[in-house]
Amino acid sequence: MVREKMAYCSNDITGRDEDGEVLEDMVGKLLLAKGMTVTLAESCTGGLVMKRLSDIPGSSEYFLGGIVSYSNEIKIDLLGVAKEIIAEFGAVSEQTARSMASGIKKLTDSSIGVGITGIAGPGGGTPQKPVGLVYIALAAANQVRCEKFNFTGDRNRVRLEAADAALNMIRQYMLGL
Repeated sequence: MVREKMAYCSNDITGRDEDGEVLEDMVGKLLLAKGMTVTLAESCTGGLVMKRLSDIPGSSEYFLGGIVSYSNEIKIDLLGVAKEIIAEFGAVSEQTARSMASGIKKLTDSSIGVGITGIAGPGGGTPQKPVGLVYIALAAANQVRCEKFNFTGDRNRVRLEAADAALNMIRQYMLGL
């Protein structure tokens, strides 16, 4: 079952918390401390989370890489998302996000796989799936959790908020929240 949540809210668009530490640095420290690795399958964020993780010096110790999977063919062929999932639920769905997260984790043999799919806009939204709808799934150990977000703002704001939410989801998992 998908959980709807509010996103991590940083003080500004750089993802810094009130102490000035960037979220991706917090995530990196937690992954390093536990000897874990992470990979990502990003759609609507276009690699923004991967960029933020790889901006941190030494991130190769815990960040293995990922795939920007805008097309359904990449989701199916590389990540193993079943055609039937996309046909029945759509590319922007809890089921697709879960499958993306599990697929990238399996493909890379990482400790954590994260799948992000959504509608960043300005077009592409419908009444059932409006612009700003984003699903983020995290696969780790033998579990997959998924959260649903409804962000507001322009394309850039939706992508930034989704990236913050994905990094925060990893952080929360690492802290056992």
